[in-house]
Amino acid sequence: MQSKGSRNVAVVRSPISALMLCTIAAMASFYVAGRLWQDAETRVYLGKELDRITGQGKSAISVDDTLKIIGCREQQKKLTALEMELAAARQEGFVSNHLSTTKNAPKKRPLVVIGVLTSFGRKNNREVIRKAWMSSGDALKKMEDQKGVIARFVIGRSANRGDSLDRGIDIEDKNYNDFFILESHVESPEELPKKTKLFFAHAAERWEAEYYAKVNDDVYVNIDALGSTLAAHIDKPRVYIGCMKSGEVFSEEGQKWYEPDWWKFGDGKTYFRHASGEMFVISKALARFVSINRAILRTYAFDDVSTGSWFIGLDVKHIDDKKFCCASWSTGGICAGA
Repeated sequence: MQSKGSRNVAVVRSPISALMLCTIAAMASFYVAGRLWQDAETRVYLGKELDRITGQGKSAISVDDTLKIIGCREQQKKLTALEMELAAARQEGFVSNHLSTTKNAPKKRPLVVIGVLTSFGRKNNREVIRKAWMSSGDALKKMEDQKGVIARFVIGRSANRGDSLDRGIDIEDKNYNDFFILESHVESPEELPKKTKLFFAHAAERWEAEYYAKVNDDVYVNIDALGSTLAAHIDKPRVYIGCMKSGEVFSEEGQKWYEPDWWKFGDGKTYFRHASGEMFVISKALARFVSINRAILRTYAFDDVSTGSWFIGLDVKHIDDKKFCCASWSTGGICAGA
């Protein structure tokens, strides 16, 4: 009887257990489905927020693309800055007018602008130079057009502006049209270094040539030899050409070659290497450098020393050419003193 009772109890409990299992399974299904639905809503919300933050639904970009965009923006900033600098340079006169937009064909760049530094009371010297090598009138214009050589007498103004000295130069210039007058410079032997600086500065602004040469008004120039020599260095961007020399710095006041700033040249009292003052040439890049920095370029007692000092700290090719030693004519020589 016990065994029968046991079998009856087992039959009675089986339906109850199945019902409980089904109930638990249903509840578990509802729970899992709810979590999945909640997670799906969360993902949709987060996706919308991500789109809103990163670009209104646009796809995200890679790190490489981001770096490229940053690089482009930096280049754009640099280009804008350069355009502003160029506009400012044009306003200051540091850029030649022919670089502006124009429909006319660009003119051939002159080879060299020669500034013959002269002064009041030196008319006879100027007449000799016109007859010897510089020419005048149509011949002067022909030298400019065919050889690319522009030559002008360089002079400042009288301390008494408008006096007979100034009027004499104005009349001579009207007759020959071969002067380059530095209106802001007052003629004085002690101011020759500043005059040389102003010549390079203003000449670079007025003419865009390959070279600029300074010559004394008692020096004869072989134009053909000069042209051949300069053409040989046309591929060098920054050149300083002349008869290079050095020499003693005189520190005693009253001496002929006294240098007020003698102490700056050291205990040896010797000048650095520089081109002799009778004639020397600088390239266009150096002339522009002088033009832009003229207000802060130091001058010494002599124009050749002053010019040499401007280029000591620059990446400049110093060319020591004995053909520029003007002591006397020699075979292939470029200049000679009177």
